[in-house]
Order: sequence, then C-alpha cells, then structure tokens
Amino acid sequence: MVLRAVLPALGLRFGLALGLFGLPVDAAAQLAGHGGPVRGVAVAPDGDRVVTASFDYSVILWSLERREATAILHGHAAAVNAVVALPDGQGAATAGDDGKLIFWRFGATEPARILDAHDGRIVALTLSPDGKLIASAGWDGSAALWDAGSGALVRRFEGHQSNVNDAVFSPGGDTLATGAYDGVIRLWSVADGNLLRELTGHEFSVNALAYLPDGALLSGGTDETIRRWNPATGEEVSRRLAHKGPVLDLAASPDGKGFASGGIDGMVRLWKIGEERPAHALAGRGGPVWAVAYTADGGRVLAAGNDSVVRLWNTATGEALGEPAAAEVAGAGQDAGQDAGQDRGAAVFRRCGPCHTVTADGGNRAGPTLHGIFGRKAGTLEDYPYSPALRDSDIVWTAETIGDLFTKGPDVVTPGSKMPLQKLVRQEDRDALIEYLRRVTGP
Repeated sequence: MVLRAVLPALGLRFGLALGLFGLPVDAAAQLAGHGGPVRGVAVAPDGDRVVTASFDYSVILWSLERREATAILHGHAAAVNAVVALPDGQGAATAGDDGKLIFWRFGATEPARILDAHDGRIVALTLSPDGKLIASAGWDGSAALWDAGSGALVRRFEGHQSNVNDAVFSPGGDTLATGAYDGVIRLWSVADGNLLRELTGHEFSVNALAYLPDGALLSGGTDETIRRWNPATGEEVSRRLAHKGPVLDLAASPDGKGFASGGIDGMVRLWKIGEERPAHALAGRGGPVWAVAYTADGGRVLAAGNDSVVRLWNTATGEALGEPAAAEVAGAGQDAGQDAGQDRGAAVFRRCGPCHTVTADGGNRAGPTLHGIFGRKAGTLEDYPYSPALRDSDIVWTAETIGDLFTKGPDVVTPGSKMPLQKLVRQEDRDALIEYLRRVTGP
C-alpha cells in the first residue's frame, strides 16, 4: 500500500504538506534517511529487507533487523509513491509521479527495467496473491495489470471518472478492486477485464483499499471512515469513523484478525475485526502517514510518514520499537563533522544529515555530498543523479546562494528540483549553518 490522494475540494495537495520537513526524529523512528515524505513501504519475503519510496526521487533498501540502509537507488525522475517487493525475494518494483514503473534487482544499483506505465502519476502498486501480476493505479483515470516477471502489460481497466487512488487483488486473485476520487469502488474481472460491480457509499474520495483473508473488502476515504463490504452482494457491512481527516492507507494483518490504518492526522491505528474502537492508537508524528505495512509474521507494523522516516511498532502491545537509525549505507563510515561540537550550526545541520554527508569519503545519500560545496557549480558532481533543474542551473554555491536557498526556499531558488521544501526563518540559524558548512566541508 502506498500514497493516497485526498479530495481537491479540501484544498489539500501533496506539496502543501511538506512544511513539516526537519522535525526531530523521536525514539519511535526506525528508518531515517529520505529527504522528504516517505510515500511507500514494502517488506520482502525474507522479513528482513524493507524497501521505501520517497518524495526525494529515491528508493532505499534497508535491513530491518540491523536498521541499516544497504542501498540508495535512483531511477525515477520525480517523486516515488509506491513500492512492492517481488515474490522471489530478490527485487522490487516502484512507481511515481513520472508515470514510470521500474523493476529493481537487489544487489544492483541500476534499474533492471523501466516501463512507461501511465500517462501521469502512479500512486499505488499491489502484488497478486500468486505473485505473478502487479496492479498499478494512476491519475490518468486507469488501473493496469503487469506481468511481474517480464513487465509486459496484461490489461488496462478504464471507467472511473477521475484519478484512481488504489487497486488491490482479492484473496483468490480473480478480482481487482479499484477506488477513486469519484467516491466509487469498482470490482473487475482479472481474467477478462469486465466490470463486475460498483460499490457506492463514500461521500468523497476513496483513498485506500484492502482485502481481508475471508474475502471482505475494506475501504478508507476522505470522509474519515473505514467501511467493510461484502463484494459478492455489494452490501456495506459496517463503517466506523477512523481518523480525524482523510484515511490514507490500509493494510490487513497476515492472520486476518485485524488491520492497520494511517491517516492525515498523523496517527496509525490498529484494529481488531468486529471491534469498533482501535486496539492501539499510535502517534506517527510529523504529519500524514502515507503508508502502512505488516511484517510477514504480523508482529510489527511499519508506517511511512511525512517527516521522512519509517516508524515501527509491536502490534500486540503498541510499543514503539528501537532508536532512530540514519540512512548511512553499510560500510560508508561516519561523518567527520557530525561530532564537531554542539554549536548552533551543528544543531541546525542535523536536519540535513540524513540526506547529506560532509566529508571527502562520506559519499552520497538521498542527496549529494556537501564536501567541497563552496565554489562548486550546482549539479556538477559526476556520481549523483541530479534533476534537470539543477544540472542546467547557473548557480554557484557560495555563502550568499546557500543563504538564498534557505531564505526563499528551493521551490524559488531551484524550481523543479527534488530538494525538500524547507526554510530557515531566523537569520542567526542561516548564518550558523553556513559557518558550520565552511568549517566541515572544506579540504
């Protein structure tokens, strides 16, 4: 499950939620390293490898047990919204605002296959129960099926009157359910693409869907409700007010006894089937929770947040697990400047540290290394995949241009780039950061 959309009528667009960048990571945080909201999370069959997708254009592969990033992958030309782990345990597929579906093999840094999948952003990917098909949901008003092995297009489903926000397979794999901005859930035959049934009842957008193992269908919407349906009859079996604001994602527990929901209110709620109140209400913090996923044993739930981290909880107790982990690729070493005193500049830079190193041997993370940044033309490091906006920029990084970046914001200074939309309002913070960078990024 992945990023979900909310009604334009609410005045909410993804970019407007980005002002929460830079919030401190608390003890619930497990995987911290993306340079923007984490919009998708998937756990590989081995239960250890986790793949995350982010607004910062990157895909990160993690070891869950070590809470350590093992690879940072670049291939998308826009925000990455969705991810599924492939059934062989050796790869993943991702999709994003660039309309691309990209296949990755673990251990390789270049994409194995890149497909032009939708005419516009893709916001959801789901794997079929037998692992042979991938379903995608796009804002071109369609859903599509792809062969998980070859990447070939199998079938496209069209009929919604607006953006499709989710697409999920029934437990038997013979039906595909899609939900959209138009508030309608449509059930399709996987075999021939025929429309089987329409489910109506949500007052606004349907943002998230999940089948339970018994065949019941869950839906979450902008109307703050989670509804349970009987797909065979189209009957709405139950509904509950679930979040203060739109429900953004749903995930069924592996044992079928419960499910998790994430909302724009920053909460993750764990529910038991048949109970109206959540068993646990978990504070995701830092704005919307875009995606939730269970580990294969159902013992833990992961939540991808707007504050650029993935948090982890024990599903039985609701206990937050572990201390923060940064996305330092295994073996990359520590930043020489991270322990260079507790001055104001170092404190401000902690917001940047998950995405940027500062030493000659630090390497790139979600963003390029800042070593030697003063006097360097923007977009010129050879080993970092810059967006065209930075590659074609005439900016040379100086105290003045770095100051402008944090005064006016990247959306003004480097429009079209993938830099997170954050500012430093106080002049003293900007001055301290610039002085710190002078000290730790030079030869």
